Amino acid sequence: MNRLSPAVHSPAAHSPAAHSPAALRLLATARAALREAQRADSAPERYATAHLAALRAAAAVLAARARPSDARARRPTSAWVLLTAVAPELGEWAAYFAAGADKRAAALAGLRSAATAREADDLLRDTTTFLALVETTLGLLPLHRAG
Repeated sequence: MNRLSPAVHSPAAHSPAAHSPAALRLLATARAALREAQRADSAPERYATAHLAALRAAAAVLAARARPSDARARRPTSAWVLLTAVAPELGEWAAYFAAGADKRAAALAGLRSAATAREADDLLRDTTTFLALVETTLGLLPLHRAG
């Protein structure tokens, strides 16, 4: 992967989605969680924190693209299901991260065997890619990419 220098906004960044303060805050918290995951000592902690970073990146897309609806008529839905609805191009990523939700919950519960070092490292790498893709999807250039 190419390393991108600290970025400025792309021409697409002038879209309303890219200027959503909530989306920008969520992207910042996703980046912070990703850095925290990179520093985590244990595999379960690395896994859970990387998964949380991905969830925050998904929330940024939802904040930028989702439109209010009649919440009383709907059941609670996972962020991954909502992401697929508002950003179908991220549907495969949503399915991938949704499949890891139980593992994240086990890791957060303190189960030491929740994730192996390989699983945690793979998720960390995939979350880094996903975050860069989300930034691009929202019309921003990724601030940095590992790889």
